[in-house]
Amino acid sequence: MKALLCTHYGEPETLVYGDIDTPTPGDHQALVRVHAAGVNFPDTLIVQNKYQFKPPLPFAPGGECAGVVEAVGAKVKHLRPGDRVIAFTGWGAFAEYVLADAQALMPMPNGLDFVTASAFVLTYGTAYHALADRAALQSGETLLVLGASGGVGLAAIEIGKVLGARVIAAASTDDKLAICQQHGADELINYSRDDLKDRLKQLTEGRGVDVTFDPVGGAFTEVALRSAAWRGRHLIIGFANGEIPKIPANLTLLKGCSVVGVFWGDYTKREPKNNYRDLTTLFGWLQEDRLRPHIGERFPLERGAEALRALMDRRVSGKVVVTVVNE
Repeated sequence: MKALLCTHYGEPETLVYGDIDTPTPGDHQALVRVHAAGVNFPDTLIVQNKYQFKPPLPFAPGGECAGVVEAVGAKVKHLRPGDRVIAFTGWGAFAEYVLADAQALMPMPNGLDFVTASAFVLTYGTAYHALADRAALQSGETLLVLGASGGVGLAAIEIGKVLGARVIAAASTDDKLAICQQHGADELINYSRDDLKDRLKQLTEGRGVDVTFDPVGGAFTEVALRSAAWRGRHLIIGFANGEIPKIPANLTLLKGCSVVGVFWGDYTKREPKNNYRDLTTLFGWLQEDRLRPHIGERFPLERGAEALRALMDRRVSGKVVVTVVNE
């Protein structure tokens, strides 16, 4: 089978497109024929040996995909060949076939295409867990989304609006902000041009932001935390900026606010019933057209390294998808 392989750690351009043996599923595994794989920020880290999970070399990146079950292990009873599924693998999905723990597969809802399915669950699952569970975002509150034009940022905008929040989107260009507005953002801040702190003060009339959704890190984290309202919640999603900020702890005292960590991957393992409930809600909203995933660009498998680079360089708004089977 064809796969995009990390044979040694480095930048995406060091990945090798080539042939490897098609794996055979173990007793509790399923072999999935990959149709499309979502590209996520951890994929850029794992090939550089900067992620908490370190698979043995060589390996294919790609932790989220949609496809069709090809074969199942002897002890798998709830799946059969031909089932359309969404798979969470950690790595391995940038390939024609991927092995997955059978419990890490979920059936694709009827009417959903493979590209959308491959790009939906991680970003929307993360955003919903962050906003509804960790922050308990309430109708009428103000939500600030940093890095708002990315896949998880757009998901946060849409979910924030469904939950009844007033959403302020912050991004680095007017073109990115235009996409944020199309997905429901009420207010826009271009933080490459505007002073983020001053604009937040103006937009909230000095009251501050109730919830900040922060997948970026870097210098904007402290600025946003200083702009928190009383009892505000600052959600730490990730560090796409590449810099893990050092937060002055006295700000949480002065603001009476909270800094809240969000690790959706562990949440799915520790609280699978709650995660299943979340995804049921999200797929319901998707079928009602209350959520509209934005696929910024698609790359064929052999150009998967370009997909990672586009994400790293923040050239694409929404989700980037690697397509393996042309629909």
